[in-house]
Amino acid sequence: MSQQLIDYYKAIEDSSARMLDAAKAEDWDQVMRFEGACAVLIEQLRACADSEQLAPEQRVEKTRIMQRILNNDAQIRYLAEPWLMHCEQNLDGQRQYLH
Repeated sequence: MSQQLIDYYKAIEDSSARMLDAAKAEDWDQVMRFEGACAVLIEQLRACADSEQLAPEQRVEKTRIMQRILNNDAQIRYLAEPWLMHCEQNLDGQRQYLH
């Protein structure tokens, strides 16, 4: 059953790779959809992880997968920074308009 845990990690990695592709295409709606999918997968992983343990070789695989996920996340954050700044500036402009 611990293969199920690895499958969850792989699914999260796949979703994070799709998020990165969407971020590269500046498709922020798609980025948010994949982020939602990741959140669901992470919750499912947590529920499964409470009752399962990984074998030593699976822990090594998990570490490699997690490194790729973190790398994807860092790239997504880098690509999203200008978009987030733009959103923030628009919100500041709307706040001034409201006052």
